[in-house]
Amino acid sequence: MKLYRLYRRQSLRLSLSEAWDFFSSPHHLNDITPEFFNVRITSDVPDRIYAGLLIAYRMKAVFGFPMTWLSEISHCDEPNYFIYQQRIGPFKFWSHEVRLTEQDQGVVLEDVMFYAMPLGWLGVILNQLLIADRLDRIFAVRRDYIEAKWGSDD
Repeated sequence: MKLYRLYRRQSLRLSLSEAWDFFSSPHHLNDITPEFFNVRITSDVPDRIYAGLLIAYRMKAVFGFPMTWLSEISHCDEPNYFIYQQRIGPFKFWSHEVRLTEQDQGVVLEDVMFYAMPLGWLGVILNQLLIADRLDRIFAVRRDYIEAKWGSDD
């Protein structure tokens, strides 16, 4: 199984509590993702996340085909970080850590993702041809949204 790693870092001009309130809320997911992703939360979610929380989604991320995703907030240390992991979904493995670190003029937002594709060598090719680019686009849209909303020190 080939494991892929993505890392993104962005400095933001907002307080740690503002950053936590925004990034830990599943309700903002469509605001920070491209239109092609078309995410819809299908489970009830509270205003505040916690370890053990399950969140169900429907999305059309690849070729417009609807797919189900169930993620679990596996770790949560408010307001510093949370990790959500796919329990049901298109990847063989998916883990995404969102870390917020206070700095002089705001916060540093870091994303650390690990994922593995299904389908063996076909999944490796699919990742090279489509998935890696889609993930880059998702985080580019998020970066641009965040910079427009709060500014950035990057």
